[in-house]
Amino acid sequence: MYFGFLLWLFGYIFESVGDAQLSRFIRNPSNKGKLMQTGLWRYTRHPNYFGEVVQWWAIGIMALSVSGGWMGMIGPLVITFLILKVSGIPMLEAKMLLKPEFREYKRKTSVFIPWFPRERE
Repeated sequence: MYFGFLLWLFGYIFESVGDAQLSRFIRNPSNKGKLMQTGLWRYTRHPNYFGEVVQWWAIGIMALSVSGGWMGMIGPLVITFLILKVSGIPMLEAKMLLKPEFREYKRKTSVFIPWFPRERE
């Protein structure tokens, strides 16, 4: 139960920080038309989606502590599938292809799970 709560808190903070960084970036007029590639966005193209999915899995893990809690894993499975394959990342990245710098950003930055950027190959 405690692990689930700590995992949820991690996901909440990760999503909140990613959203705050993006909001600050968008509010800056000098960033108009540019692509956010700093902060958490340097390590994953979708820190807000990553944080949200972590929160769902944490809730599923916490549900395992009660009778029938295995059913609590349905939500994390569905939301992970939707974000990764249907309405989240695929739709957003299709729109992002219109930005010229997105192809290089896509090549060097992890799509979902935060990781160190790939250097030039």
